[in-house]
Amino acid sequence: MPKMKTKSSAKKRFKITGTGKVLSAAAGKRHGMIKRSNKFIRDARGTMVLAEPDAKNVKAYFLPNGGGI
Repeated sequence: MPKMKTKSSAKKRFKITGTGKVLSAAAGKRHGMIKRSNKFIRDARGTMVLAEPDAKNVKAYFLPNGGGI
């Protein structure tokens, strides 16, 4: 059987911590900042821990080998 491959797009968007949590950037910050409120832009700064059900899917389907760590 061929090896499971990590999705290249997921490699760039997610990071798995040492304890197995999945970090990701906040959604909605790629473009169109002029129409977003300053509060939204402030709150969406940095990274956040993905919810457990979402993290489980990311690890199972997109980062089967741990995301290239």
